Amino acid sequence: MRPLGIPTMKDRAQQALHLLALDPVVETKADGNSYGFRQQRSCADAIGQCFIVLGSANPQWILEADIKSCFDRLSQDWLLNHVPMDRTILRKWLTSGYMDKHVLHETTEGTPQGGIISPALANCALDGLERLLKEKYPTGTRLKSVGGEKPCVNLIRYADDFVITGRTKELLEEEVKPLVEQFLQERGLELSSTKTVITHVTSGFDFLGQNVRRYPSGKLLIKPSKKNIKTFLDGIRRTIKAALGMSAADLIKELNPRIRGWANYHRHVVSKRTFNHVDYVIFNCLWRWARRRHPNKTPNWLKSKYFERYRERDWNFFGETCDDEGTPHKVWLLSTSRTPIKRHVKIKSEANPYDPAYETYFEKREGDHMSETFRGTRILRFLWHEQAGLCAVCNERITRITGWRLHYCVSRVLGGSTSAENRVLLHPECHDKVHRQHLSISKPRLPQRGVRRT
Repeated sequence: MRPLGIPTMKDRAQQALHLLALDPVVETKADGNSYGFRQQRSCADAIGQCFIVLGSANPQWILEADIKSCFDRLSQDWLLNHVPMDRTILRKWLTSGYMDKHVLHETTEGTPQGGIISPALANCALDGLERLLKEKYPTGTRLKSVGGEKPCVNLIRYADDFVITGRTKELLEEEVKPLVEQFLQERGLELSSTKTVITHVTSGFDFLGQNVRRYPSGKLLIKPSKKNIKTFLDGIRRTIKAALGMSAADLIKELNPRIRGWANYHRHVVSKRTFNHVDYVIFNCLWRWARRRHPNKTPNWLKSKYFERYRERDWNFFGETCDDEGTPHKVWLLSTSRTPIKRHVKIKSEANPYDPAYETYFEKREGDHMSETFRGTRILRFLWHEQAGLCAVCNERITRITGWRLHYCVSRVLGGSTSAENRVLLHPECHDKVHRQHLSISKPRLPQRGVRRT
């Protein structure tokens, strides 16, 4: 159990308003390799940075750090003295207390988990650790303490979970760890003595649900961790076991979002064998569910009732349901092994979504991301048809050969929305021209049906 402090609607609105002003400041001052609770960054970026840093043979040891109760123990005095916002309103939020069973409990330390502004406050407190390590161990320098070699000290952080690489175990244990402890102590935090360990890269370590390990062949592989797989499958087993009186279609609607989300999270790493194993376990669970549901039926009857050939693959679990008009149709269970494995393109460490210099960079990343997803493809298709397939600048045809770029009519930096009403498709060269010459682009207005152009 973990306590959550849920603000009232009024406090939530006030925190959201202050966050609009605070977030650009925190983002600008943030560490380059901090990836949690930041716009346009994700766990996949943090794992990608692990692959980049550990891909070479130089970093051999990893400090797996775990901060003890980060949100609960964060020093309020430090936040009041260092967070660039109205101190009066911040003090009220931090010391407001919480109601539990009609009893008011005071809060004298920490920031409540569940508050809209709490992630930004935590990032504000933890930012600066990477800069401190870079100042102490600059890239390219050689130290006597590691035999005249490069220290290879790198930090990868996601929220309050972070790992630090180093060339030797002694470097991490005797120099880096005390430096981190001193940094955290100033903020009222400390490392967990039981969960903070130093591991060799050949032994592997778990980070954000993935296992990172260099194998005897010298190859670094990142796979879903055993703990993460077990937690996911245990949840699937509990759901199936509790669904004895549920129809197959309802069970599929319950399982598909979980399967889709888990598979999409792990599709950027070496997951093909894991996906096949997960499908095998889920199939066995569903087969036992069918046998418990119909104990007197034969295996052939159960197969014809719940399993059919679908997309060139046999034994696909399905259910029958009706749409709003009463037309019957089948729904199919998702298969993790059908999820394509695709390498994630890591965000640039220095990229800032509030900096106009990176506007085209983020627009291109979002366009590439949209083209890989069903929802994104649908939006691109909608914009393309809305513009009659023509570029909003040169009025020429947009095709796969010409390519395209997604452009915001009102820049995100200036508060433009992410809705389709604020988006247009441009040719890549026209997109560069718009940003180079600072041209203003408006949404093209097509003639309504039945209205003749004059």
